[in-house]
Amino acid sequence: MAAKVYKNLIGGEWVESRFGQTFENQNPANTKDIVGIFPKSNKDDVNQAVEVAATAFERWRLTPAPRRGEIIYRCAQILQERKEDYARDMTREMGKVLKETRGDVQEAIDTAFYMAGEGRRLDGHTVPSELPNKFAMAVRVPLGVVGMITPWNFPMAIPSWKIFPAIISGNTCVIKPAEDTPLSTLNLVRALMDAGLPPGVVNIVHGYGPEAGAPLLEHPDVRAISFTGSSEVGRIIGQAAARNFKPCSLEMGGKNAIIVLNDANVDLAIDGALWGGFGTTGQRCTAASRVIVEKGVYNQFADKFVSRAKAMKVGAGIDEQNDMGPQINQQQIETTQKYVEIGKSEGAKLLTGGNRITAGGLGEGFFWEPTVFGDAHGKMRVAQEEIFGPVISLIPTDSLEQAVEISNGVAYGLSSAVYTRDVNKAFKAMRDLQTGITYINAPTIGAEVHLPFGGTKATGNGHREGGIGAIDFYTQWKAIYVDYSDRLQRAQIDTGE
Repeated sequence: MAAKVYKNLIGGEWVESRFGQTFENQNPANTKDIVGIFPKSNKDDVNQAVEVAATAFERWRLTPAPRRGEIIYRCAQILQERKEDYARDMTREMGKVLKETRGDVQEAIDTAFYMAGEGRRLDGHTVPSELPNKFAMAVRVPLGVVGMITPWNFPMAIPSWKIFPAIISGNTCVIKPAEDTPLSTLNLVRALMDAGLPPGVVNIVHGYGPEAGAPLLEHPDVRAISFTGSSEVGRIIGQAAARNFKPCSLEMGGKNAIIVLNDANVDLAIDGALWGGFGTTGQRCTAASRVIVEKGVYNQFADKFVSRAKAMKVGAGIDEQNDMGPQINQQQIETTQKYVEIGKSEGAKLLTGGNRITAGGLGEGFFWEPTVFGDAHGKMRVAQEEIFGPVISLIPTDSLEQAVEISNGVAYGLSSAVYTRDVNKAFKAMRDLQTGITYINAPTIGAEVHLPFGGTKATGNGHREGGIGAIDFYTQWKAIYVDYSDRLQRAQIDTGE
């Protein structure tokens, strides 16, 4: 059966790329399965989408925020109805197991319900004026057209983090989804359109970074950029945005650590490390690729952890018997292979895994064994650099203080976790870990949509997604003064009168 052909969404219409070229969306569990054919767009397509979004903005910003929220609420209900279908589409194009893709769609649902409520709560603040008979307040106003560039690992959840807060605030959007997972973003926006979103408020331009992403970034009518992806690309985007004084939200890499102390519930910590390290095949910015274990329980932890890793079932995510799906593409497989060889050369002990899986009918996919290195130390490259694959390094430590030092001793600062039953140590860790997110007795993954999401250092540039942090990025403050004294009053001058 021929693969389905998809189009860009511009001004409420599904249109072909003016460039006239296309690309294939492959199933990473079986590359012979073509999920769809998508347009390979270029600057002309981006220009058209931005022009439409700019026109739509003049209407959308005047739509009362509660009305905007009602559309997003209806979208949440539609996503609930289509959750299973959209999860299966996502597993087919992205690879992760069904329980995870269902969670991905649920995160979009949760975000939609949360942001729909913000339509009646887009709070500013009022303050007393220093002058009599004068009212002072600050209100939020939208930015305009926002460009969005999203990754493949959470192809519905992350676009929802960007789109819903942007449009509830009165902005319009042009989004370029990851070329590996365009269908899930299309499904999300289709639900919005079916919920009654006016044409042009959200537009999709499919394609690759140089041809479609770069023109979106550089377009003078795009007032802000939101990007999630690698630190290397994020640095380029940040520099380009700065040249044009364009607000830019960057959510990039992580090298996250779970700390397991001697007093921890070791079995619980093993559960958390398996989920944190091998969930989404290790392809999360919050993945727990380092587990720092106090020496009193290190051997016990390592033995049990390796046994559990060996027992994991790897295969197509559509089979609910499997624990872990494929990596996204050949490039990620090659990166994982490279770091396994680096770990060996650095002297880390390969305790299990380390190989691509081709047996058992998996040869047409990008499958890798759950891989564990033991007796690593914090300065090894496998403990410093983001791998984005199912590779975990176990690092022995003498104390909480040393563990925190190891955890902090990387370029990133996204997520961290500590397993302990000592409340004093837990609070010291919460205070001292240099990350934007910290978990106690839970893994480094599992953020909830009503709290800010983001990190420190090379993980990002200080902005946050999720919760009110997202609203902060997609709005700007406007101070308003209403003088009803019926006479000239001069702040800082007439205050003594």
